[in-house]
Amino acid sequence: MKARTRILIRGLVQGVLFRREITDMARRIGITGWVRNLPDGRVEAVAEGDKEMLDQLVQFCQVGPSRARVTGLQVEWSDFKGEFRGFKITQ
Repeated sequence: MKARTRILIRGLVQGVLFRREITDMARRIGITGWVRNLPDGRVEAVAEGDKEMLDQLVQFCQVGPSRARVTGLQVEWSDFKGEFRGFKITQ
């Protein structure tokens, strides 16, 4: 089943290669969407794909790369829209 998720990650998540790691993983497992830093220090990702693969991405975001320290995660689910091609880091 295809789905869409918006993930907001709080903690020490900027400057620790979080966006790159999310992008690499998403591309590896066939998820489309984007990820960006927010001015308040959080990282936001919007992704679409198989629900099973999105669950893997959410699990990764709970921990992040080795230098990250995740203190909070907000996950919102919605219907698949099919609007993305590939996965990228955006502003």
